[in-house]
Amino acid sequence: MNADLTGRRGRKETQKAQKAQKNSQIVLGFLLRPLRTFAPFAFLNLKARGRAAVLLICAVAATAQATQVTDDRGVTVTLPQAPRRIVTLLPSLTEVVCALGRCDRLVGVDRYSDYPASVRALPQLGGGLDPNIEGVVALRPDVVLMATSSRAVQRLESLGVKVVALEPHDAADVQRVIARIGDVLGVPDAQRLWREIDAGVNAAAASIPPAARNTRVYFEVGRGPYAAGEASFIGETLTRLGAKNIVPRSEGPFPKINPEFVVRADPDLIMISQNAAPQLEQRPGWASLRALREGRLCVFSPEDSAVLVRPGPRMAQAARLMAQCIARTTKGSAR
Repeated sequence: MNADLTGRRGRKETQKAQKAQKNSQIVLGFLLRPLRTFAPFAFLNLKARGRAAVLLICAVAATAQATQVTDDRGVTVTLPQAPRRIVTLLPSLTEVVCALGRCDRLVGVDRYSDYPASVRALPQLGGGLDPNIEGVVALRPDVVLMATSSRAVQRLESLGVKVVALEPHDAADVQRVIARIGDVLGVPDAQRLWREIDAGVNAAAASIPPAARNTRVYFEVGRGPYAAGEASFIGETLTRLGAKNIVPRSEGPFPKINPEFVVRADPDLIMISQNAAPQLEQRPGWASLRALREGRLCVFSPEDSAVLVRPGPRMAQAARLMAQCIARTTKGSAR
């Protein structure tokens, strides 16, 4: 009797185990069922299908890590992973990459990128508008960051080079460009950099003495002459500093100005680079400008000029330079 009970219990346990194994196979088969629609899986046994499923999941995960970035042209660029080899063809973009902690990934820059000092040792690839195409391609970059206005964008893309075109003109552009480059680089919270810039500009504005508020400023960015208008990032910084830009927003960010326009506007203060300063009084009518007669002129060195005209991480430093200029000339100690 006991032997019979034991035998029946053994058979029941065996049947139970077989049923459990069958159920497990049914469940696993159900999980793998979508794979059967793919021809490569049709000949695989259950174990092989399991391995294939793992590989498929890994492939999907890898795809999920790819980054899509929409640049200033409205073009969406897909990068399979954070780029290890980067070329930048605009100084402000070079500075953003470095400020976000990825300077070590730069393999080439344009001839004007000179900050931070470490980038001066990198291969220089010509100007941003007309770079050395062969030189760029030879560096095998994972991505090229360059201006939308560059004539080389389409040429590089036709050669299979990934291009993200970005070109900031005002503060909102700078904030957006920092975010886009942060996406490209895989840097979390890239907007931290913008918050630091914004706080620095606020601090510079707080340093302006009340007597210097509403100073009417002409800021020249290049020979032509080209001016920084209210719509530019320089003009927006001047506004935050409490100054009045004589070049209205309607003229655009960096318009070419008729010298007579400045004579008619007769600004309180002129900001200009060292290279152009000696020629100011030779311009028609400029000798009569109150700012020149009273010495209300800030002449910036080439190093400071580079800080002032680049829409990037050093905008807070630029704001301090402009604030110091405004405060100094208000006290009558201009140079």
